[in-house]
Amino acid sequence: MTVVVVADAAGAFAENKDVARNLRRELLVPALAGGETVTIDFGGVELATQSFIHALVSDVIRSMGPNVVDSIAFRNCNDAIRGLIEIVVEYSQEGLQDEE
Repeated sequence: MTVVVVADAAGAFAENKDVARNLRRELLVPALAGGETVTIDFGGVELATQSFIHALVSDVIRSMGPNVVDSIAFRNCNDAIRGLIEIVVEYSQEGLQDEE
C-alpha cells in the first residue's frame, strides 16, 4: 500500500496544481498501475482547492476507469475537503460507467 501525505508536498493549503500533478504522476499512477491500494492522507491540510483535487485524481479515474476509486482511500479529510473530493470523483466518473 502506498500512502500519499498531501501536507508534505502541499502544506496546509493545497492549491498548487503542479504539486497535485506530480503526486499523481510519481505516486498514484505507478502504485495503482502496479495493483496497489493508495491512501491519500489529508492530515494537516486545512483547505484545498477543487482544481488541486481535480489535478490529483480526475485523470486517474478517467484513464484507469471508475472502479479505480475502489483502490483509493481518502483519510483525515475535513468536511470541506471531503465535499470537494466527492464532487470531483462524481464528475470524473460521469459517462465512464456506460463505457464499461
